[in-house]
Amino acid sequence: MISKELEVLNRAGIHARPAAEIAKKASAFSSDIFFEHDTMKVNAKSIMGVITLGATYRTKLMCICSGSDENEAMKTMEDLFASRFEEK
Repeated sequence: MISKELEVLNRAGIHARPAAEIAKKASAFSSDIFFEHDTMKVNAKSIMGVITLGATYRTKLMCICSGSDENEAMKTMEDLFASRFEEK
């Protein structure tokens, strides 16, 4: 299991499109991927779960990956957050 704090860098925060992108990328891995914020813990493979975090600009989320491809999963999540969810 590995964990890392990731920061939401896009101004609009995590709304429907970024949540769908997170879930799509997370679902490509066999590892479990979760996000924690305050007292909430959600499955990254669930669009609705990710949206319920209410993550706005500069929100810090703990990303937890556990499984056979956890390193690749974490790298993918890091890259996705760094690219501002690929929004222009």
